[in-house]
Amino acid sequence: MQRRWVLERTFAWMGRCRRLSKDYEYFRVNSENVIYLAMAMLLLRRLARTSR
Repeated sequence: MQRRWVLERTFAWMGRCRRLSKDYEYFRVNSENVIYLAMAMLLLRRLARTSR
């Protein structure tokens, strides 16, 4: 049950990215790269917030 919660939380974070809210990409590789970009932005925001 714990793993499911982690996965749902991660999808919710990615859902905040406008480009991931709909399936705009034609190629699977592009969609995968947008996911990597969204997660990197999330991590950078968190790092910037904790370094203050």
